[in-house]
Amino acid sequence: MSSVAKRAAPRRGPDLRPAEVRELFARLAELNPHPTTELVYKTPFELLVAVMLSAQATDVSVNKATRRLFRVARTPKTMLALGEDGLKPYISSIGLFNAKARNVIATCRLLIERHGGQVPADREALEALPGVGRKTANVILNTAFGQPVIAVDTHIFRVSNRTGLARGDTVRAVEDRLAKVVPPEYQQDAHHWLILHGRYVCKARVPVCPACVIRDLCRHPHKTLASATKKNGEP
Repeated sequence: MSSVAKRAAPRRGPDLRPAEVRELFARLAELNPHPTTELVYKTPFELLVAVMLSAQATDVSVNKATRRLFRVARTPKTMLALGEDGLKPYISSIGLFNAKARNVIATCRLLIERHGGQVPADREALEALPGVGRKTANVILNTAFGQPVIAVDTHIFRVSNRTGLARGDTVRAVEDRLAKVVPPEYQQDAHHWLILHGRYVCKARVPVCPACVIRDLCRHPHKTLASATKKNGEP
């Protein structure tokens, strides 16, 4: 999950109307009824570690590292026993691994000291852990504890602004807007639908608009239509 720099978002065209927002999520839900994270984990603690490692790294690279790591350390106690030097060889293929090792070990210590070795289901407590910001806390609250919050990463920021779903100049502005416009019945899974849509369809450089199930709703003015035109036999 790459971090999202605060930047001005393009303001092109009107925002989606409530009926269009509902239709957008209805289509994404039909396409993928049970979306989830692509990070591999079995417990809230494993998810927390994986998300902490995923900053400015791909889920694929994180899964490769945690596949080995979780065989030897899958609780705060066993992870703390590794120490920073013991943890680093398992995550050295991931960017910023020195800082991440320091934060993971410090987080394990606090989980044991303050929370009985359990990951708290509370935003304030999560954000008090080293290396855990609002986005990471939202991922844990949503995915591990089923709370209807949305962690806005680079994919969600892009999709929300391009489509007109929830425009905003900052990550927090987009998050707050999504909290207002996403229908209640879709709030739990909206996080995953939007991430996956941004990762595989609404890509940063060349969005795959011809394969997009919401292209007729989208407000993005620069859709890639060449493939769709050729498919229809037009010149």
